[in-house]
Amino acid sequence: MKPINNPNLHGMVPDKSDVALILLDIINDLEFEGAEQLIEYALPMADKIAALKRRAREAGIPVIYVNDNYGRWQSDLSKLVKHCLEDDVRGRPVVERLKPGEDDYFVLKPKHSGFFSTTLDVLLNYLQARTLIITGIAGNICVLYTANDAYMRDMNLVVPSDCTASNDKEDNDYALKQMQKFLKADITPSDRLDVEALKRRAAEEPSPNNPSRQFAER
Repeated sequence: MKPINNPNLHGMVPDKSDVALILLDIINDLEFEGAEQLIEYALPMADKIAALKRRAREAGIPVIYVNDNYGRWQSDLSKLVKHCLEDDVRGRPVVERLKPGEDDYFVLKPKHSGFFSTTLDVLLNYLQARTLIITGIAGNICVLYTANDAYMRDMNLVVPSDCTASNDKEDNDYALKQMQKFLKADITPSDRLDVEALKRRAAEEPSPNNPSRQFAER
């Protein structure tokens, strides 16, 4: 549904796009139990997301960082980025590859899903986005929960298989298969994803949850 009043959200949402790119919990120090394994998968994931982000911005697709507050209710984007870049933390190389830009959006979340008690719904409504490209950490938890909530909102989902990471690769692969099967997500790898074709298809076929859609390059 398009916003009726305040169509530009007080001038703060200049972008309008049928498609949005979501980066989940990328600003992350990875200083928790099990992250020793996660970093092995997170670094190649970060390179893939960085390349996808560049292509998305070139195509006019807005980028939204949706990030956990890690139980610190005084957190904000600048504090999280500063901590991850300036302190000796495991997640530093991931954040270096994926630092937010001035034109990117940021949503702080308290729980696993990017939609739970956040402003993401409002932002997507003003952007008029109905197709989400969801990437990030962890594929079997926050990515899965966010994709599920997006599906229940009748959004079309793309979850590139090389743009998510979990502590365990088997768990990550299983989560991707679940999203593909039950949430009708397109899990085409990012280097085969044609973002321009995705934009055109999203504009031409706004009806949600169509399992026949294929966004990969032919």
